[in-house]
Amino acid sequence: MTEKILILDFGSQYTQLIARAVREANVYCEIIPYHKKFEFEPGLKGIILSGSPFSVNEEKAPDVNVQEFITRVPVLGVCYGAQLTAKRYGGRVEKSSKREYGRAVLQKAKEDLLLNGVSQQSQVWMSHADTILELPKGFELLATTESIPIAAFKKNGAHDFPLYGVQFHPEVYHSTEGKKILHNFLVNICGCSQDWTPAHFITDTVAALKKKIGDRKVIMALSGGVDSTVAATLIHKAVGDQLHGIFVDNGVLRQDEFSQVLVTYAKLGLNVEGIDAKQRFYAALAGQTDPETKRKIIGSMFIDIFQEEAKKVEGIGLLGQGTIYPDVIESMSVHGPSVTIKSHHNVGGLPEHLHLELVEPLRSLFKDEVRKVGRELGIPAEMIDRHPFPGPGLAIRILGEITEEKVQLLQQADHLYVKALKDAGLYATVWQAGAILLPVKSVGVMGDERTYEFTVALRAVTSVDGMTADWAHLPYEFLANISNEIINNVKGINRVVYDISSKPPATIEWE
Repeated sequence: MTEKILILDFGSQYTQLIARAVREANVYCEIIPYHKKFEFEPGLKGIILSGSPFSVNEEKAPDVNVQEFITRVPVLGVCYGAQLTAKRYGGRVEKSSKREYGRAVLQKAKEDLLLNGVSQQSQVWMSHADTILELPKGFELLATTESIPIAAFKKNGAHDFPLYGVQFHPEVYHSTEGKKILHNFLVNICGCSQDWTPAHFITDTVAALKKKIGDRKVIMALSGGVDSTVAATLIHKAVGDQLHGIFVDNGVLRQDEFSQVLVTYAKLGLNVEGIDAKQRFYAALAGQTDPETKRKIIGSMFIDIFQEEAKKVEGIGLLGQGTIYPDVIESMSVHGPSVTIKSHHNVGGLPEHLHLELVEPLRSLFKDEVRKVGRELGIPAEMIDRHPFPGPGLAIRILGEITEEKVQLLQQADHLYVKALKDAGLYATVWQAGAILLPVKSVGVMGDERTYEFTVALRAVTSVDGMTADWAHLPYEFLANISNEIINNVKGINRVVYDISSKPPATIEWE
């Protein structure tokens, strides 16, 4: 029986960070919208109430029955969760005279299990417009800060499980001992055994896959990326060659990627067929310049080819996918679907077209956890540590029309750029990097000749999960060297620029 912490999401931008912090403590957790019904399963060890952009005093403020929860398990309210708890029990929560945002210093008022080992004057991170001015009857003050009278509290009661609240965010980096506070809640208060490790996950998942798949065949589209490779390796570990992998060369992969990935799959013992469909994709993309149209053409063409290949395998009953937890969370929005900025990088639509039952062994993992599982499975480091790469590939890094000539230009420039990052020891410091071919030609001089050739933009960002990203501050000397390398070696490019936009307001990819 797997122990579990449940995180009820009220819409905070930090909810995923709470989950990551819990997972880092080797405790399994799940995020669900606050209004979703759930069962108090035997393995449920505690509940965490997240922050929220709402005020508890708004007419339609999100609400849950905290009083019922603590008859079953310990509860920790974070920011909005703490304010909601205080208000539900009759405390006073009002709009702050000033918005409390940023670093603050925690002053412990009393020693308690939640703050065990936390130093006096520990730095914490505030982000709220409301504040708790009076605690309900039967509640006890645990900590304050200079600006707020109640920073942490607990409810005393002989019959219920412990109930705690903190008005700061222990899950963020700026709360220097926040992970210790969460550890105290998970281990000292909820009694979690911290046994959720990559090895544990693999053992449980392989056993579950064997049971689910039985003697049926699984078909799966592989991309050469981390998620699909780890998912396929887990399925293969469970049922061997009952897994039929298909890896399609869509003409917009990286340089030599098709052949290199097939070699790696063979070394892993995976049953994968490579399909060279470059010319079919180039023909379908001819004349297209709109980013969404290009994505949809690539997605539709991929589905057509995948279906053609799937029909050649008799007895297919299941579809394997490398879905990971952020994809699952994003599909369970607290307040309904958010605005579509662009189609998701991953090719969608396969389940509806094939009418197959899904097998998604990674749907409970974050990206960094997928990598840990991959290492435990013995997948080569060059594949596990590879930067994220979009499903539509270089098609969304070539602005404007796609041609085979442009693809080859960008493949060469991108290959030189990524190799240079690795040679300089910079690749591992960057979340994602790539070259973008611009639909811009400019005048240049090479020797005594005038040139009129393409411009390439280099992109490198630092990030934890891709939700937000900052441009990577690569050394000037490195940028100067790679600019020369590309211009001197890629005939057709005579200018290199570096993108210094962060996300938001920009996106990581250009299209």
